[in-house]
Amino acid sequence: MEGVLTPEIWIAVSEKTKIPELRRTTRDEPDYDKLMRYRIEILDHHGIKLSDIQNVIATLSLLDGAKSFLDELRTLTQVVILSDTFEQFAQPLIRQLNWPALFCHTLIVANDRITGYQLRLPDQKRQAVAAFKSLNYRVVAAGDSYNDTGMLAEAHTGFLIHAPENVIQQFPQFKSMHSHAELLQHIKQALS
Repeated sequence: MEGVLTPEIWIAVSEKTKIPELRRTTRDEPDYDKLMRYRIEILDHHGIKLSDIQNVIATLSLLDGAKSFLDELRTLTQVVILSDTFEQFAQPLIRQLNWPALFCHTLIVANDRITGYQLRLPDQKRQAVAAFKSLNYRVVAAGDSYNDTGMLAEAHTGFLIHAPENVIQQFPQFKSMHSHAELLQHIKQALS
């Protein structure tokens, strides 16, 4: 979701709070648990609450072309968004996308303070794709980060979109593109 259809939430929070350490995302750190423990420590140190983050998210708009891309894609096939975001973050952005199915994680919160997180299950994106395949669905996936590469490899066809150069270089087996229009054309070919 983030970096593909929506802005990166943590980068937006970093910009709003002026805490540069929060700019680190799954584009930079492949170990999701390490990244989240780091983020929670930074939030705690600076006294940033869940409601502070939700206030930032409420100001975000979709990436240019994301809604029309998703609307057209839904005329061709079912769409499920597999994301490492959290239920407590996603609602304003999912509303702007007209409520597509979203599979993501949950934050553990006490008194408006993020104290931890609960993964849906480890490697949930790859496992979801494997489950869809076991149900005889043809799966085409797209992502932009290290945490998407297992899903892309598991899918029948996987694409990188808006990926940083470090991810593109490490995963040359995935065709990389930089626009929703180009991605839509490649998905149409993969589905035909």
